[in-house]
Amino acid sequence: MENQNRNLLIATVLSFVVITAWMLLFPPAEPEAVQPEEVAETLAPGATDGAATPPNAAEQTGTDAAPEATPDTTTTAQTLENSPRIPVETPKLSGSISLIGGRIDDLHLSDYRVSLDKGSDTVTLLRPSGSDEAYYTLYGWAPGGNLGNADVPGAMTQWELEEGDTLTPETPITLAWTNDAGMIFRRTISVDEDYLFTVRQSVENGSDIAQRLAPYGLIARHGEPSNLKGFFILHEGVIRQDDTELSEIDYKDARELDRDPREGAPAEATAITENGWVGFTDHYWETILVPESGQPYTAVVKYVEGADIYQTEVRLPTIEVAPGATAEVSTRLFAGAKEWDTIRDYQNDEGIYRFLDSIDWGMFFFLTKPIFAVLHWLHSFIGNMGWSIIALTFVIKMVLFPLAYRSYVSMAKMKELQPEMEKLREQAGDDRMKMQQGMMELYKKNKVNPASGCLPILLQIPIWFSLYKVIFVTLELRHEPWFGWIRDLSAPDPSSILNLFGLLPNAAPDPTSWFYFFSLGVLPILLGISMWLQQKLNPAPADATQATIMNWMPWVFMFMLGRFASGLVIYWIANNTLTFIQQYTIMRSHGAKPDIFGNIKSSFKKKPATEKK
Repeated sequence: MENQNRNLLIATVLSFVVITAWMLLFPPAEPEAVQPEEVAETLAPGATDGAATPPNAAEQTGTDAAPEATPDTTTTAQTLENSPRIPVETPKLSGSISLIGGRIDDLHLSDYRVSLDKGSDTVTLLRPSGSDEAYYTLYGWAPGGNLGNADVPGAMTQWELEEGDTLTPETPITLAWTNDAGMIFRRTISVDEDYLFTVRQSVENGSDIAQRLAPYGLIARHGEPSNLKGFFILHEGVIRQDDTELSEIDYKDARELDRDPREGAPAEATAITENGWVGFTDHYWETILVPESGQPYTAVVKYVEGADIYQTEVRLPTIEVAPGATAEVSTRLFAGAKEWDTIRDYQNDEGIYRFLDSIDWGMFFFLTKPIFAVLHWLHSFIGNMGWSIIALTFVIKMVLFPLAYRSYVSMAKMKELQPEMEKLREQAGDDRMKMQQGMMELYKKNKVNPASGCLPILLQIPIWFSLYKVIFVTLELRHEPWFGWIRDLSAPDPSSILNLFGLLPNAAPDPTSWFYFFSLGVLPILLGISMWLQQKLNPAPADATQATIMNWMPWVFMFMLGRFASGLVIYWIANNTLTFIQQYTIMRSHGAKPDIFGNIKSSFKKKPATEKK
């Protein structure tokens, strides 16, 4: 039975090794940068009596026909310079709003840099149409039904600034536009000190007939982002929350949606009764349309073929505006970093339904959420994420200590029973049934559960994946230092044997190169040593094959984990160290005296030739 437990452990670890090796050796191919295309745009199709039907972002203003897409050579600077704009200045955001279409299409995250290099640019979230990887929001009204034929503002409408000159948390702005029928459209945009915009649209019907209009908001993204990670553990693409379910649609799946005959393109419409949101999510940033709570609407995911544009839309019900009357709707927009505490506050204080789920917690969300909450709480006291990870490791070990204690005690008792088990084998001979019955009686008599030694190992697997998810996905570890050479806990250890662990000026090999796989940093080496020492608490297995596997395992892990995030490797080193201390203490308390140095010495002894055979 001891061999069975050891075999289970080896099989579990080897399965993990195979999966991890596959992830490292055969990662998804890096996507090529998308070449954006310039297209004329509009928002002027018809709508039914129900939800609005915004047009494709590739249609021409005032017509139903889409023009030929042509390659774009316009730079972002030229695009910004050629359109009248209103500055955006908040503690966390900077950028501008275009008066052409009234678009929120130029947004930068002031607190975040592209890299740790000195003078690195701030992260750009939204980009105007005509620039590389254009990514922007559009709002407007679609004509509903056949009552009235007045023009509505579209994507290329030139708005007038009616109030305000700079958008800040203290000073909203109001845009206005009047059509030939005397209808006055206004759009008031406000923003808080974090990342939440509120867009209030109103229409004053100055015509002499009732008008039916349907308000909408949409987010358009030209092509896939060039920095797409393409890693299975992370969702990037469309994210949608309806009344009951969270849906994640990657870019490939968006292109392969069923063709909607009404849209004439791959599209999917979901009716929302009361609460929800829809938008795009990246690794650390997201842009989400959030209707007011209790507001029914239709959430649409669409791919505009030919123009290579992905769209998420919020279509509100059609409303009728009598002559002389005014109608108003309000929609919120989150455009910013996926900061846990900020998003939590929007969920709790602003009533955005299940907004914390916009962070990719994964299938083990019941573990990743509390693990991150504890890590965040520890960080609030410690102030350093590296030491917080070590403290979290201690907390996890304490939670699992009762199981670990039972496991170590069970293993100790199994060793005490080894002489009696050998006698049973001699007595039973080839009678396996007799041997099994004798074993069960022996376990029952001595109150030993052979399976209890495997339980902590099985529990560690989902905890490991959950912690890996937390460290890989959450923004709070991005560019967070530990000490010394570890300046980014979300990145691999930058030290290398090839640069004498930072003593030489040359940098470590590029993480995407094969050569990097054999370049070890300090943390992976410490990980290998900690695993090796943990093994030496017990003598090597009698079986030569098992002994060889166990001897090589720490060094295989040492090479494999060199490309993992430093924060995760720190967790493993701390976990191995605490496990060593726990196991050593428990073994000593039960009379066992681990001969660590003897076990180390024996592992270097050369085996006789007869034993090798």
